[in-house]
This record gives sequence, C-alpha cells and structure tokens, in this order.
Amino acid sequence: MARNSDLTRRGALRSTAMVCSALAAGSASAASGAKASDFREQIESRIKKTLFIDTHEHLLEEEDRLKGEPARIKSNDWSLVLSHYLDSDLLTAGMPRETYTEFFSPLVDPLKKWDLIEPYWPRVRNTGYGQAVEIAMRELYAVPSLGRDSIARIQAGYQKRIRPGFYREILREVAGIESCQVNYLSAPFSESKQPLLLMQDISILGMHMGPNLKAYAPMTGIEVKELADWHAVIDAWFKKYGPYAVAVKSQAAYSRNIDFEDVPAETAAPVFRKKMQNEALTPQEQKQLEDHLFWYAVRQATACRLPVKLHTGYYAGQNSMPLSRLQGNPGAAADLCRKSPETTFVFMHIGYPYYEEMISLAKQWTNAYIDMCWAWIISPVAGVNFLSQYLVTAPANKVLTFGGDYRPVEPVVGHAAIARRGITNSLIRLVEDNWLSADAALDLVDPIMRGNAYRLFRLNDKIKALQAAPWL
Repeated sequence: MARNSDLTRRGALRSTAMVCSALAAGSASAASGAKASDFREQIESRIKKTLFIDTHEHLLEEEDRLKGEPARIKSNDWSLVLSHYLDSDLLTAGMPRETYTEFFSPLVDPLKKWDLIEPYWPRVRNTGYGQAVEIAMRELYAVPSLGRDSIARIQAGYQKRIRPGFYREILREVAGIESCQVNYLSAPFSESKQPLLLMQDISILGMHMGPNLKAYAPMTGIEVKELADWHAVIDAWFKKYGPYAVAVKSQAAYSRNIDFEDVPAETAAPVFRKKMQNEALTPQEQKQLEDHLFWYAVRQATACRLPVKLHTGYYAGQNSMPLSRLQGNPGAAADLCRKSPETTFVFMHIGYPYYEEMISLAKQWTNAYIDMCWAWIISPVAGVNFLSQYLVTAPANKVLTFGGDYRPVEPVVGHAAIARRGITNSLIRLVEDNWLSADAALDLVDPIMRGNAYRLFRLNDKIKALQAAPWL
C-alpha cells in the first residue's frame, strides 16, 4: 500500500511538473516573440496605435451642436461635457436638483458654474464617469485638471473647438476612432451628413414598444389601423434604410426583461386593434403585442443581415433600477439565441453587474456577441476583469471592446482613453499570469479593437453603400 501511495504521489508530482513546464513554455514563447523586459511596452504601443471601431454612441449630429440647438442639448458651454452620465453621479452623490438645474442652465455665466459643482466634484471625480470627463478636458483643452483655476481655459477651449469638422477632429485625431455606430435618439434613423464617420443603427424600439406610430408612420404615408398596416410600416423602414444601417437597436430592457415570446400574428392582431381604438390593454395583452412586434422587427433585421443590438444590465440615471429585473437578462438572452439561431444578437454593456453570465452566453451560443460599450466608465475595474476572463473563456471573435455611448462628443475622448488603458491592463495581466504568450496577446489587439466589428457589421459593404447614400 505504501509503495502504491508513493507511486501515486510521484505521479501527481510528475503531473504537476508537466503543468508547470507547459506554463513555463508559454512564458518562453512570450519571451521569444517579445522579450520579458519589453512586452508591456509592445502591448501598450500596439493598443495606442490601433484605431477603435466605436460600436455604440448616441451622438447628436454635428450641425445641431454648431447651431447650439437648445431643444437637444442642456447647455452650450463647458458644463455640457458633464451632462451625460456624470450628471447622474452628481445627483446620486447628493447634488440638489435645483443646483443641478442651475448648473446646466444656459442662462448661468459659464465662469460662475464652478461654484455650483465644487462641493460635489470631489465625490464623483474618482468614478469612471468623472475620470472620462477629466481626461477629455485635459486632452481637448490642455488643462491639468478640472478646478477653479482652469475653468476659464476650459470654457475658452470648449468654444474654440466647436467649429465645422470638430467631430472628425475629436473622434479621429484625438480619440483614435475610425468610425462610430450611432443610435440616434431623435429619430429612428439619422441621414447623417458624415455617414462614414457616424454610421447609424435603425432604432426598432418604437416598432415594438408602444408602438410609436408618430415616429415611424409619417415617413411611409401608411394609415395604420390594423396589425398588417404596422407590419407594412416596419417593412418600409427596413427597405429604405436597411442597406445603409449597420445594425438595429432596442433598449426595451429599461422597461421590461428581454424575455420576448414568439407570439403569432393571429394572437397579436386583435390586441393591436384594441390599441388603435384606445382601449386599455391588460399587462398580458401589452406583453403579447410587444413580443410579437419584437420578433417581426428582428426577422426583418435578420433578412437584411443586420445584427440586433439589445441593451442589457445597468440603467442610466438614478433611483430607478430594479436590480431583480437585470438578473433575468442573461437567461432571457440565451432564450433569444435559441429561438432564432439565424439572428446575430449583440448584448450590450456586458450585462453589468452580471458579466460572468454574459461570458458564458458568448461561449455557448454561436449567435451571441458581447459589447463592452459603456462598461469601461460604469466600472473600469469590472471592464478589466470582464475582458481578462472573457479572453480565456470565450471565442475572441465575439467581443467588441469599445463604444462611448455618449450624446456629447467630447467625453468620448476620455472614455476611449480609459478603454485603451483597460485593454492594455487586461492583456498584460494575462501575459504576466502565463495565460497568454505576448505574441498571442499582441495578435488579439486588432481583432478586439476593430477587426471583429468590421466583420460582424460588414463595414466594407456598408462603406460602399454609404458612399452612394441618396441623401448626400
């Protein structure tokens, strides 16, 4: 017995030694392609030089910013840079609503706005939202930090930047972004005058939630009375813009789980008729209608070879997030993939805070992709943890690593810088822990920053189509 035990121990030690040798071989491989002393610099340099494909923004059109369109922006001074996402942190940190309104008011002297934010800035400066803003101001306005002494320079820099072509200058030259994919919030699709820089999603949100007749029907000239009429409206949007869109997008997860059942038209038709007659629907009827219209829009997108982007996880804003609903997103996402294997689903924001479940989704389902848009500024450390785990768990071609998710263009600069730092830290961590060779890490940079997006959204084809877009 003792002899067998010794043999067992020797076998275990030999197996352990083999594992250690294999890991050491990985380290040796790393050193062969990039010396241990400089692989960090090589990874950092490669990431710094690689342009992002930005897979999610809500950017206004540049002409709206040039006009200072009051209906679409809170203010037209330096406070606008803080007006998306960081404004939520300010309220959560205790800024009174009256102070918030005054801070973003166009009627308040921009140089006096520091007094309004000063008590709250130390509370939010540390967050991803705060860091993105401060980095952007440093890069765009050449100030070391946001503070009383820098406000005049920040305001002057803000005004100087806003001139024709400033979107391209900020996105391409400062942020290192080749193109953006915009979910325009003021219309289902924007006929952008810069379509190769600001590529567009078709919003399907109002196609299946509501539905929103005012936003979609007028363009088609169809009088909507029955479900078949609404189907024709949806068809018209895909016929007109399907060749030029890169994807479709729905953020229905803000008001419900994404557990869409495949409800047949025969069931949905009488419910739709009740809706058109302004009759109250039961919660069950409303869900049946939404579910049916969701799948109708998704099938049109699939026929047009457009990926379907769906919000998952964390909510923007404050005091409004039912966390229990978010917990159901990964399971519901898996059901969507099962029900429509021919549809490409892009699950956005890593489902934060339930990102490990989202990794398992991408590992299991061929048609599931995970987008890190917004995630880097929700929690930079969670972004590093997600990407580090993802790259040794799921296929590398199914992750998209950046989308700024902003309305104003300026803070995209800070978000992109945080994302580059996070990608760098993730890859260096994996090499240092002997999970990847340095060569393997370097080989991942282009795919996860741009190559995956190029392939998934067929950007070569879209570029050709957009060069001949009929609205140009």
